[in-house]
Amino acid sequence: MGTIKTTNIEPIADNGTVTLGSSGDTITVPSGVTVAGSMANTPYFYGELASAQTLTRATTTKIANLTNDELDSATAFDGTTFTVPSGQGGKYYLEGVLTSNYGSIGQDGEQTISFLYKNGSEIKSAKYQQTTAGGANMNSGTVTVSGLFNLSAGDTIELYGYLQDVNGGNATAQADRTSLMGYKIIGA
Repeated sequence: MGTIKTTNIEPIADNGTVTLGSSGDTITVPSGVTVAGSMANTPYFYGELASAQTLTRATTTKIANLTNDELDSATAFDGTTFTVPSGQGGKYYLEGVLTSNYGSIGQDGEQTISFLYKNGSEIKSAKYQQTTAGGANMNSGTVTVSGLFNLSAGDTIELYGYLQDVNGGNATAQADRTSLMGYKIIGA
């Protein structure tokens, strides 16, 4: 077959339909090509913790101030909460990373848990726990929680953390190593 070169394809009638291929066909987008518009993974957002945040021992706490290296394609992420924009419901990949620091409170961390919250309730969590039975404790730990989720317009997404150490001190979520991100899946 031949190659068609053009700058614009539109339907004959206004608001008509243009079909590329038919059922069972594969349409290839070559490497290096940028896809924009409704076929792009938008909306998307990302932010890293700007400064260390102290988390009260053994208390699930919302991570705020995720404003370092912030990306936000739809002005829907305020550095703490992502709100699904109107008309952008669908399947989203979400990822939260929590890096704990127990260094200033004796380097005796027991567990680090990161949570993804939707509309104020936990939808997924991931945990790293160190046993103290053998005298082993952690100075820091990184826990990533991620997944694919169905979201509707107006749904909110937040990152929460839970840190616990042996002696009862309050550990911190590390700046630049704690982050929240997500994007809508193409065609979802």
